[in-house]
Amino acid sequence: MAEGRQVTNNNTEVAADVVDEVVQLVYRPQPADALVGLRVRMRIKRWGLVLRSVFLALWAGQWLVGTMNRGSADVVSTALFLFVLLVVGGYPRLQAAQVQRIVGWQGEYRTTVSPAGITTSSDHSTLIQKWSVLQGYRETRGHFVLLSRDPNIMCLEVLPKHGLSTADDVDRLRALLDRYTTRV
Repeated sequence: MAEGRQVTNNNTEVAADVVDEVVQLVYRPQPADALVGLRVRMRIKRWGLVLRSVFLALWAGQWLVGTMNRGSADVVSTALFLFVLLVVGGYPRLQAAQVQRIVGWQGEYRTTVSPAGITTSSDHSTLIQKWSVLQGYRETRGHFVLLSRDPNIMCLEVLPKHGLSTADDVDRLRALLDRYTTRV
């Protein structure tokens, strides 16, 4: 029956290989996790950073020209300029807080990274992603940020290293990510 195939009884070796290729994380999403993901996305897309810089430069120029024409700083235009500066500078934190409101109420997340893809579940939902939906990942000091393939990178997944159970899991997770997606 086994013509042309070599039959071996290495089930334990195969099972050990499969276990080595599975990394599990357990964590509660934090606003800092979302902020890291959004900052990575912003650095990769770059257009958001350019547009924010141009917007701030235009506001600064408008304030400066108005101040020079009047000979002194106007209270209203100075207050508006400071407000714009605060909003533009604080936008990533506002966005991270919004993301936290969306995902935080779901409690503890359990993520499994395997050759089949990434499965994330909580008490209320389960998300299964194949490797083909990812354009790549970026590693930061405390996180792995997985970026979706769509042109605007609308979806991203942040895997905090503090969700791993051992220090060896960081290297195993990095090896899995390197094997199935690219570092960007």
